Amino acid sequence: MVEIVEAKFVTSAPNVNAAPDSVEQNEVVFMARSNVGKSSLLNALTNHKGLAKVSSTPGKTKLINYFDVTFLNRETSQKLIAKFVDLPGFGYAKVSKSLKSDWEKNLTDYIANREQIKIFIHLIDCRHPHLEIDTAVSDFLFKNVHENQEIIQIFTKIDKLNQKEQSALRREFPQALMVSSSKKRGMNKIVKVIYDILNEAQETQEQVHED
Repeated sequence: MVEIVEAKFVTSAPNVNAAPDSVEQNEVVFMARSNVGKSSLLNALTNHKGLAKVSSTPGKTKLINYFDVTFLNRETSQKLIAKFVDLPGFGYAKVSKSLKSDWEKNLTDYIANREQIKIFIHLIDCRHPHLEIDTAVSDFLFKNVHENQEIIQIFTKIDKLNQKEQSALRREFPQALMVSSSKKRGMNKIVKVIYDILNEAQETQEQVHED
């Protein structure tokens, strides 16, 4: 079993230029439009209730937030260090156009230029799987990720759908993961998937250095 045994807030940055050094080269970026439950998911994954602040005002977080996270594989006793990166929510309703374009430029620059990123996690509200903004973000990611980067699509608030609706969503998005932060459903699977990708990337990197 793999679990997250430690998580702590590191810093906030307004853009990619102010981002902290990441010695481990293991960054996991969480992105979602406002009010999809990104902070709740981060808290549930790390088992740390107040790690990411859950705001009642969508779009309030304007900075990129960084958290140091330690994974532990209970079977091998192996630890793996990563940075979780919480990007500001996109698609705000109540911000000025100039602010909105500034934030979107920062996010675009960060996604395109931050080589430490190993995984992009795109969160989507399961009740609204076809919003234009989410489709645009998915398209942007698939066009811009590097070969050594992975994209994970996660549908949140799955407890809001009945079994029939859940099955239909799984058929339409077979590669996606389904979670409920409030019910703690799907957390172990996400932790394992993230760990496996980072671990494999680390082993590949070590192999390259040896060769």
